[in-house]
Amino acid sequence: MLKTMKQKLLRCGKLYDGIHRDIQEKVDILVDGDRIQAVGKNLRPDSGAEVLDLMHLTVTPGLIDAHIHTDILDWHDYWQNTVMRSDAFYTLSHLNSVQKTLERGFTTVRAHPGSPQDFGIMDVKKMVNMGVFPGSRLHVTGHMLGTPGSHCDAGQAFCSNPKLGLNSEGVNIGSGPDFFRQAVRNEVKYGADFVKIFVSGGFSTPNDGPEDQQVDDEEIKAFLDTANALRKPTTAHIYAPKLMQKLLKGHITCMEHGSLMDEETARMFEDTGTYLVPTFCPYDDVIAGDEASLAKKTPEFREKLRYYGKWLKESREIIINSDIKLGYGTDLVAVHQCYESWHEYASWMRSGISPYRALEAATMVNAQILRMDRDIGSIEPGKLADISAWHRDLLTDPEALKECDFVMKGGVVYPNVYSTD
Repeated sequence: MLKTMKQKLLRCGKLYDGIHRDIQEKVDILVDGDRIQAVGKNLRPDSGAEVLDLMHLTVTPGLIDAHIHTDILDWHDYWQNTVMRSDAFYTLSHLNSVQKTLERGFTTVRAHPGSPQDFGIMDVKKMVNMGVFPGSRLHVTGHMLGTPGSHCDAGQAFCSNPKLGLNSEGVNIGSGPDFFRQAVRNEVKYGADFVKIFVSGGFSTPNDGPEDQQVDDEEIKAFLDTANALRKPTTAHIYAPKLMQKLLKGHITCMEHGSLMDEETARMFEDTGTYLVPTFCPYDDVIAGDEASLAKKTPEFREKLRYYGKWLKESREIIINSDIKLGYGTDLVAVHQCYESWHEYASWMRSGISPYRALEAATMVNAQILRMDRDIGSIEPGKLADISAWHRDLLTDPEALKECDFVMKGGVVYPNVYSTD
């Protein structure tokens, strides 16, 4: 890692700045310390500044993945070992993931820990911010909150052995308004940047479905009221329109998935300005008819994807054709490793979404979702110098984000996926 705070001049062949829907050519970026000082043509740095030649690349703001499960070390055995490993194992898994997302050009990630662990992710965030370890900037919740037997309940891994499964209740699993009020307060107490609730069932777990309401109305109200009083952003794992409408009326900040969207609910999203992180990638195999990819998922995952396949396709079209504020998030828990965030870009482009809308989602919109848009999400003077660069064509190549050639976070250049040192 090259760690120096002298001025750096980045000479860019092409630039997407996160602000304008175009690609500029032959633009310079002057970085002073950890911030961008100037953006323009033919900039002149101080004597002794380091000049970085990116003329062969397309430069973007450092990208943001707003839905990543950094606790997953390897998806192949995640479902068999969710509740069988120590808190330390999952803490180190978080660290491994953010190191790998950084070298792939995603300089910030919004992490959704799915394992029943302690608050180890908070320590990983602190260590990365202190510079002890390299890694993407972390925006975190400590735990995702839900009810017993819900999609959020890791004890579902033991559904064939009730003696073990019944012991899954704890800091993030419980019932009643009082539980959710206390759980939100504890998350905030230990440093959560946002709080998340599992309202719906899901596709990957064995004994629930995406239309199930797994948190009752009083529990939802307690969650939202408490978080709003503490001025914390809120989000929810959710699929079904009627449930999404309840959350929209409760003034939730954002939602994850929304994969069974209808027109009425889409209009409500637009009217309220609520964000949606649609996580298209996990449903691609059934939408595209990719049987080889589908076969890698668990039997219950495959069955539910096939059952809802037509609705998933129709919903995606509604989302694509809407003016909902869309964030970029991957939610990779099967088929791909969690840090391979480029797959979502491929999904968006193959679904017919403009590459500029996808890039906006992964930069400025996500920065707004994280409430960090004063510091990240665009390349302009005063912003943190989070910058990535790519040799493939971002406007025509669905796999363009697969290969990152340059990564800078906070003015420091880090190894990328092509580095040999």
